[in-house]
Order: sequence, then C-alpha cells, then structure tokens
Amino acid sequence: MYKGLFHQIVSLLSAPGEAWDEISERGGAGDIQSKFVYPLIGLCGLSEFIGAFIGKDISPEMFQVALTRCCAVAVALFGGFFLSVYLLSKLCVRWLKSVETGRRVQVFVGYSMVVTFVLDIISGLFSIVLLHWILQIYTLVVVFEGVRRWLNVPERQQMVFTIVATLIILVCPALIEFLFNRLSVILN
Repeated sequence: MYKGLFHQIVSLLSAPGEAWDEISERGGAGDIQSKFVYPLIGLCGLSEFIGAFIGKDISPEMFQVALTRCCAVAVALFGGFFLSVYLLSKLCVRWLKSVETGRRVQVFVGYSMVVTFVLDIISGLFSIVLLHWILQIYTLVVVFEGVRRWLNVPERQQMVFTIVATLIILVCPALIEFLFNRLSVILN
C-alpha cells in the first residue's frame, strides 16, 4: 500500500500532468480517502509527534505538547480536506454550472493537497516554516493540471478557477489549524 502511495506522491510532484492523466485513466484510483488522504494525514501527525521530541527531553509536559501538535495537524488536514471539498463542490455547481460534486471533487482535492501533505511531513521533523510557505506555491501547478485534466474546466475559466481552488485548498487547513491552536491555548 505504501509503495503505491509513495509512487503516487512522486508522480504528482514530478509530473502532475501525467499523474492526472493516469488518475483519469484509472477513474480516480479507488477510494481516495482511505488509500491516499488518511494515510498521509497519519504520516503528517506522526512526523509532528516525533518532531516535537527532537532536541528536547522527554517529559510529561513535552508529551502533552507533542500530542497537541499531532492533533492540530491531523484535525487541520482532515477538516481542511472536507471543507475544501464542500466549498469546491459549491463552486463547481454555481460557477461552472457543473454537477462535479462528491467523488470527483474529493479526488481532485485529495490529490491536490499532496504538496501540503509532503511539506507537513517534512516540517514536522525539521523547522522549515518560511520554506514551507514558499513551496506551497507548487500546489498551483498540481491544481492547474487537475483543473485541466480531471475537472475538465473550460479553458477560459481555468486560470481563475485554479487560483481560487488553490487558495481554498491551502487556506482551509491553515485556518482550521490556527483555530485549533487558539482553542487549545484557551482550554488549557
């Protein structure tokens, strides 16, 4: 399973156009959530948990911090995925007059979040905050290819739809993580 997951990640990052063509040929590659999104959310949470202990003593307080950070990332990515799917489904219906809801938009959002997943795994272990946000720009390329090859957005609307979809896909998890962290501080 993880071999196929790794292959899909490398494919989407190295040649997004070809990866989206391959996804189209396979009809969406099965259950996107259990075969791609959930394992990557788990890896992001695990790397955040492990990264909290790097260079620090293991103590009950540090364990609580590690669990909180792990939960923040997992909740942000999980909620961000579903919020993005919801918003993009509404956008497809209203803007494109398309009924691209449900499964097709889930596949689009799940694979388009690949850059976020990989950067969250890396930044959980190493501090790359500024680089993390700069590299998120590559999401634009992955989304553009998905808009063209998977969602079949008309050419005259592709650029605007790509920018809006990219913003939704990047902002939703970040917003949820921000809110989760604020609530965690208040509740502690």
